[in-house]
Amino acid sequence: MKIVRFIKEEVIPLSRKQNIVLLTIIACIFQFTLFYAPTLADAAVKEANAANNADEIVSINNSIIKEVVINEEVAIINKVEVSPSTEIGSSTAPDLLIEGKSTSTVETIILRESFHTMTAYNSEVGQTDDSPCITANGFNVCKHGIEDTIAANFLPMGTKVKIPELFGERVFIVRDRMNKKHPNRVDVWMKDRHDAIKFGVKIAKIQVIK
Repeated sequence: MKIVRFIKEEVIPLSRKQNIVLLTIIACIFQFTLFYAPTLADAAVKEANAANNADEIVSINNSIIKEVVINEEVAIINKVEVSPSTEIGSSTAPDLLIEGKSTSTVETIILRESFHTMTAYNSEVGQTDDSPCITANGFNVCKHGIEDTIAANFLPMGTKVKIPELFGERVFIVRDRMNKKHPNRVDVWMKDRHDAIKFGVKIAKIQVIK
């Protein structure tokens, strides 16, 4: 009010009617300002609360998403499968799979090792008998078509062996027998006659595996 009185008396000397008009205008200005100030303050508070709530919701959603992702990763890691081999005695050992990717090979247990003379043969009447595709245990190597069969008289049928020096990690299975005059020889079945001839006669270490 001091400011109003100063303006009225010193700056702009006014008549009575002019004073009334000026006071009315000033009152309206103050009333408008004071009337809307709480409303604006409430609006600002509501906006601030809404922003805080939005931040909390986003934070909660991010936490939920992270938890779901972690749970899915744990479920994938726990879901470990062993890939099936194509046939018994497949040339490669089964692998452990995580998310469909091969990670490690199942450890091979070696039961015993020994050196033997190695030869090769084919499914021909001259090398076997009148049913060259059928082994001594009734297995059809021609239909099977995989070079993972060996003949050996000193090992039980179904024994799994490796010949690492000649065939690396390929796994062979004893499915056939040789002539009795070769009690300690190992005969490897091959599809192609030329491969068997090329193989010739070798001495190598075999590993009987589990």
